[in-house]
Amino acid sequence: MMGNIVEHVAPWLVALGFAVGMVAGWGLGWWRQRRLPPELSPDPGIKFTDAGMALLGLLLGFTFSMSLGRHEQRRAAVVSDSNSIGDFYTCASLLKDPPRGRLQAVIRDYAQRKLSLARGMPSEDTLQQALREMQEMQTEMTAIVDEAIRQDTPIAVSLTNTLNGVTSNNASWLAAYRDRLPWSIVLLLFFAAVAPAFLMGQQQGVSQRPHLTGTLSFFILVTLVSYVTLDLNQPGRGLIQVSHESLARLVASMAN
Repeated sequence: MMGNIVEHVAPWLVALGFAVGMVAGWGLGWWRQRRLPPELSPDPGIKFTDAGMALLGLLLGFTFSMSLGRHEQRRAAVVSDSNSIGDFYTCASLLKDPPRGRLQAVIRDYAQRKLSLARGMPSEDTLQQALREMQEMQTEMTAIVDEAIRQDTPIAVSLTNTLNGVTSNNASWLAAYRDRLPWSIVLLLFFAAVAPAFLMGQQQGVSQRPHLTGTLSFFILVTLVSYVTLDLNQPGRGLIQVSHESLARLVASMAN
C-alpha cells in the first residue's frame, strides 16, 4: 500500500512532505527544549546532531545514485528498443511481397504504439491494455515471419534474430520502466531528515537563538535533493524525463 502511494504521488508533493516533516521536527525540538527549566535541560549533544546529518548525507547520496542509475537504465533501454525495432524493419524490407508490406505495417503500428505510450504517464489499466496490444502485434509479427520462412526466404536467420531482438528488448524496456526505489528506502530517508531537524531544534532551544537562515537553507537543500531523487525515480512525472528522440526519429523514418 505504501509503495503504491509513493509511486503515484507527484514527486514535488513527496518532497513537500519532507520539508513539512523537517520543519515540524525542528519546531518540536525547539518547543520541548524551551519547556524544560534551564537546570533540568539535558545537553542535546552536538555529536548526535552531527552524526544524524552525516547519516542523512550518506542516505541522500545513496538514494540519488540509485535513482540516477535507474534513469540511465531506462534511457539505455529506450535506445536499445528503438534500435531493435529499426533493425527488424530494415530486415523486413528485404522480403518479397506480400509478407514485406504486411510485416512493415505491423512494425510501424508497434513503434507508434510504443511511442504514444512513452510520451505519457499511463495508468496501470492503460499500461496493461497497451502491453496486451503490443503482445498481439508481436504474435502477428511471428506469424508473418513464420510464413516468410516457409516460403524459403534467404534471410530467415537474420529475420528470426531481429524478431527475437524486438521481443527481448521489449521485456528489458518494461523491466526498466517498472523499476523504482523501494518505498522503505524513501521512508527511511524521510525519518533520517526529520531526526537531525529535531536535534537542531533542541540545540537552538538551549541557546534560545533560532538560527533561521542556516536552518532554512539546510531544509531547502535537503528538500531539493529529495525532489530530484524522487523525480528521477518516477518516469513520466516531473521535470526530468527520458528522451525518446531515437524512437520518434524511427517512427518518422518509417512514415516516409
